[in-house]
Amino acid sequence: MAVALQMKLNEKLFLRDPQETKLGRKIIQHSILLIDEIGFEDFTFRKLAQRIESTEASIYRYFENKHRLLVYLLCWYWEWMKYRIDYYTNNIEDPRQRLKIALSTIVNTARRNTSIDFVDEDVLHRIVVAEASKGYHTKQVDQENKRGFFLTYKTLARKIADIIELIRPEFPYPRALASTILEMANNHIYFAEHLPSLTDITLDDPNSYEPVEKLLEAFAFGLLGISVPVDEELSSTPGEQSSSSSRSSDS
Repeated sequence: MAVALQMKLNEKLFLRDPQETKLGRKIIQHSILLIDEIGFEDFTFRKLAQRIESTEASIYRYFENKHRLLVYLLCWYWEWMKYRIDYYTNNIEDPRQRLKIALSTIVNTARRNTSIDFVDEDVLHRIVVAEASKGYHTKQVDQENKRGFFLTYKTLARKIADIIELIRPEFPYPRALASTILEMANNHIYFAEHLPSLTDITLDDPNSYEPVEKLLEAFAFGLLGISVPVDEELSSTPGEQSSSSSRSSDS
C-alpha cells in the first residue's frame, strides 16, 4: 500500500503549507504541469487559477509570488533527492559505493513515485533541468539565502561532500566537486536535449539517463583518482517505506 510522504521545507517559502490542504496540493500538482507546458516566463497565477478552476486570490494565500513558488518546487525536489540518497546509502559502509549510489540517485530521482500523488517527479525533473537556475540566479539571491531559501540545496551538496571527504580526506575541493556534480547532472541533460555540441552524451532512450550517470561517475571518480566500484544491488524504492524528510541545519 502506498504511504504518503510530506517534505518539511522552509516555512518562509510559503504563506500556508500547500501539502496540508487539498487546494494546496492541487496548486502544486498543476503548477508543475503548467510550468512544464508553457515555461516559467509565461507562467502566471492567473493561468494557474484558470487551470485549477479557482481564483488568483486563493493561490496568493499560499505563495507570495511565482518566484517563491518556483523555489518551493526546487526545494521539494532537492529534499526528495536528499531523502532518497539517505535511504539508499543507509547501511552502506564503503564510501566509494555510497558515492556511486548517490550519483545514480541524483540522476534517477526523476522516476515517478506513485506514493506522492500530487507531484509527478518526472515532470518536476524537467522543470529542475530547464528552470532551476532562475531560482537562485537573481538579484535577490543574497537576501533569500539569508532567509534560508536554499538550505535544502546546500544540505544536499554538503551530504555529497561528506562522502567525498570520507573517500579522500586530503582532496582539497569536496564542496566544489559536490555542487559541480549536482549542476552537471542537470546541465548535460539540457545540453543533450537542446545544445548537443556542448556535451559528449546523447540521450537516445528518453526513459534512461544512464549516459549522464556514466558521465558523473567518470568525472567524480576520475578527479578523486580512484576506479568506479562494482555495482551492488539497490534496495526497494523509498516510497515503499513510511517516513518524512526532515529539515537539516546549515553549516
